[in-house]
Amino acid sequence: MNELTSLLNVKYPIIQGGMGNISNAILTAAVSEAGGLGMIGAGTLSPPEVEKIIVETKKRTCRPFAVNIALSVSPYVKEILSLVVKHKIRVVSLSAGNPVPYVSLLQDHGIKIISVASSVRQAKKAASAGVDVIVAEGYEAAGINSSLELTTLTLIPQIVRAVTIPVVAAGGIGDGNGLASMLALGASGVQMGTRFIATKEAPFHDEYKKRIMKANDNDTVIVGRSIGRIRRVLATEYAQTLLEYEKKGITPEKFHQLTSEDFHIIGAIKGDGVAGFMNGGQISGLINDMPSVQELLESMIKEAKQSLQHATSLFK
Repeated sequence: MNELTSLLNVKYPIIQGGMGNISNAILTAAVSEAGGLGMIGAGTLSPPEVEKIIVETKKRTCRPFAVNIALSVSPYVKEILSLVVKHKIRVVSLSAGNPVPYVSLLQDHGIKIISVASSVRQAKKAASAGVDVIVAEGYEAAGINSSLELTTLTLIPQIVRAVTIPVVAAGGIGDGNGLASMLALGASGVQMGTRFIATKEAPFHDEYKKRIMKANDNDTVIVGRSIGRIRRVLATEYAQTLLEYEKKGITPEKFHQLTSEDFHIIGAIKGDGVAGFMNGGQISGLINDMPSVQELLESMIKEAKQSLQHATSLFK
C-alpha cells in the first residue's frame, strides 16, 4: 500500500484510462476486480448511456471504479456529475479542461478527484484547487493529447517536484518495467489505456487487438498537428487518410467530424481500420500477448519488484 492505493482503496497502483465511447462495464469491472482502478469514460455518451454502464459495472464488481469526464468533449458534464453523485461513485477523473469549477461539488459528496494534466502549470492549478490526484500524461499516450507534446519521462519528475499530492504517470507504460521506472521518477502509480485493450476481457474487435500486438515501435502516428488538435492513433489506412487531408488543408470542423466517436467505434468495435480510427499509444510496439487483466496486473507487480531490486543491486 502507498498513499495512492490507500486513497483510492485499491490493491495495486494501476489505473485504467477512460476510453470514451468504447467504454464498457466488462473491462472496467475486470480491472477493479483484479486490484486496480477500473474507469468508465463518459466521452460524448448521453447520460442514459453512461448510467447503463455504471449500473452494469456495479453488478459486476463491488470494488471502487471511476468515471472519467472529458470536460471539453462531453456535452453533458453537469448531467454526468449528477449521475456520479446519484450512484455514489467514489472516484471521478476530470480531463481535457479546467477541473476547478467542479471541485467543491465533488468534495461535498466525499468523491475523490483525479485531474489529468499535461504541464506543470496545469498540475499546480489543479492541486491548488483541491484535487486529490494528478495524472500526468505525456504525449506517448493514445487518443487526444496536449499540443505541448511533453514526454512522460520529462513530465513526471517536474510535476512530482511541483505538487504535494500523489502523481500518476500516463503515456508509454505497459509492463512492470514501465511501472518501476515511473515509481523511480517519483510517481505513486500508473494509468494505462492501450495495454488494457489487448486483454482477454476487453470486448473490442479482434482486429484492433491484433493490430496492437503486431505493432512495432513506429506503428502509431500523430494526427491533427496542422490544426493544433493532437491525437495519437495506430497507423491504419484511416490514419493515412486523415494525414492526406491535413496535407491538403483541413478545417478544425472537418477534422473534428472525422475523428468523432462515431469513427472511433467503427475502428475499435467494428475492427474496420479503413473506415474508422483505432487509438493506440507508443507502447503498442511492446505489446505482443493478450493476458487476462488479472494476469497482467499480477505480472506487472512482480516484474516491477524485480526491476527495482535489480536497479538497487547495481549500486552495491
